[in-house]
Amino acid sequence: MKRFNFRKNLLMIADATIVALSALVSNAILSLCCVMFDLSSKVFVVNDIRLLWIILLNALFCFFMLYICGAYNRAWRDFNKKDYIYCTVGVMAGLVLSGFFASLADKQGNPLFYAVNFVISSGGIILFRFIFKRTFVDLTDVGRSENYERTLIVGAGQAAKMIITDIQNAHSDPNNPSRNILPVCMVDDDPKKRDLKVMGVEVVGTTKDIPRLCKEFKIKQILFAIPSCTQEERKDIMELCSKTECKIKTLPYLSQLLFDDNKPQLLSQVKDIKIEDLLGRDPITFDKTEIRKFIEGKVCMVTGGGGSIGSELVRQIAKYSPEKVIIVDIYENNAYDIQQELKIEYEDALDLVTLIASVRDYDKMEAIFKEYKPQVVFHAAAHKHVPLMETSPAEAVKNNVFGTWNMVNIAEKYEVEKFVMISTDKAVNPTNVMGATKRCCEMIVQYKSQSGSKTEFVTTRFGNVLGSNGSVIPLFRRQIEAGKPVTVTHPDIIRYFMTIPEAVSLVLQAGAMASGGEIFVLDMGDPVKITTLAENLIRMYGKVPYKDVEIKFTGLRPGEKLFEELLMDEEGLKSTANKKIFIGNQIDINSQELLSKLEKLKEFADKNYAEETVDVLADIVPTFNHKKNL
Repeated sequence: MKRFNFRKNLLMIADATIVALSALVSNAILSLCCVMFDLSSKVFVVNDIRLLWIILLNALFCFFMLYICGAYNRAWRDFNKKDYIYCTVGVMAGLVLSGFFASLADKQGNPLFYAVNFVISSGGIILFRFIFKRTFVDLTDVGRSENYERTLIVGAGQAAKMIITDIQNAHSDPNNPSRNILPVCMVDDDPKKRDLKVMGVEVVGTTKDIPRLCKEFKIKQILFAIPSCTQEERKDIMELCSKTECKIKTLPYLSQLLFDDNKPQLLSQVKDIKIEDLLGRDPITFDKTEIRKFIEGKVCMVTGGGGSIGSELVRQIAKYSPEKVIIVDIYENNAYDIQQELKIEYEDALDLVTLIASVRDYDKMEAIFKEYKPQVVFHAAAHKHVPLMETSPAEAVKNNVFGTWNMVNIAEKYEVEKFVMISTDKAVNPTNVMGATKRCCEMIVQYKSQSGSKTEFVTTRFGNVLGSNGSVIPLFRRQIEAGKPVTVTHPDIIRYFMTIPEAVSLVLQAGAMASGGEIFVLDMGDPVKITTLAENLIRMYGKVPYKDVEIKFTGLRPGEKLFEELLMDEEGLKSTANKKIFIGNQIDINSQELLSKLEKLKEFADKNYAEETVDVLADIVPTFNHKKNL
């Protein structure tokens, strides 16, 4: 009893009072029934001394059995259905023991009396706990909620323990930005951890219970603390989290955690959830040793080096000790940004050249090749916005097709070792001008690879890149932050997605593996529904889709299709050493026919004849189905 704090003493007194009053009420009810229905008086206690004995024994044994059942070992705010069942069992066992010892002293009551007493006692004890939890605890939480962010922690392992320790330490530091986090409860799918307490925070359910528990415990924030789980597991749990209105934060993967003197400060590494956490596959891994052999000591050129893919290419290339990196871009602002970023990071350790030029200017590009003699060229420069290219097909052809034509011819002339072109899944059975121009570029690259050139020409093809310029994620973010409806073209539209680092690693890996003419394709897992992507992003902002933020369906744009494909039917697939990378078989190119059609295409594009340009493009790319979209 001395170990009980005030709360437990109060609960014990309340239980004893309820049990005592229940005996009196039971006796009164049965006495009244006897009078009304002319029953034998033996069904109730007629002797006041006997009733007093029964009340004392009931209170004593019920308290004892409730204590044995753990009814006083839990904070009221944490009571759940299981605890209410334990209370019922404790009362029943206590009354059975009370009746047994009362019979030894010939003070027992009628069995019907004990049955009625059990119903009233157990009901009263459960009701008291329920009412107390819903009133007193809720009232005391009002003040705490103003100062603390009620948090549910996903995972009850070592990472969660370290995070709770960090949070408790933060509470004593008024300058710590994490001092307002209040760990309320935890979930874990390990059945052995159910009802376990970690640093005073209880595991109250599994991940499937997250939506219900967030409502029950008035959670404002979910903290994902399982750094060792797979991406598939993370996706499934994140989808459950996204069904709530809570903010979601997560720890990085175990391999990405930072350790300081073997004492990780995990709380500082908790970040907002990223949309790529919902892709549903493990991040693609690549052979960095092969990439280093490919890049180290080489002069590397990146066209479109200021863009989303191009700039990340430059960042990753810089890590593998190239002799020189040449950034070529027509847009000076992007080129300047990546130039300054790399200068700050590498200072004089990286030989970096930044040039403003267009791949459409043959003479300028040849002058660059002649001066710098690049050994590896990554061709990322292209117009890629589908709707804009539908209205300006001649510009798409000039930049994408003949910019690539210029690059492959100059690369061959100056005996570049490897030429890697960036393509897109929209080049497969294209329904838009942009996709058709990229398919034409693939044909040009394959034509060069089949011409006996010393240069190894290779194509890399992947789907949509999360966060790239023109992708849906930045657009959705701007719309949400501006308080505008999120616009999706069609409720059923789906796309393949990958992260920018994954896309760039694929390009580098392809370059390292290439022997010439291949189209490398990344296994990007299951396609993602854009509507689901929009809904999850809205939830990540702590808002409710269709309620706080409207999703407006605007209809498919010109040239847009519901789903993308990764391979032409005639290409087939060939596996590589990396199980996530496949190679499409080369397609034989009729060189004379291709050159003749390209000459005609250039004539119409230079004259800005839009309709004729598209017709010739469709002649070059037989799978281009454009008439339905124009």
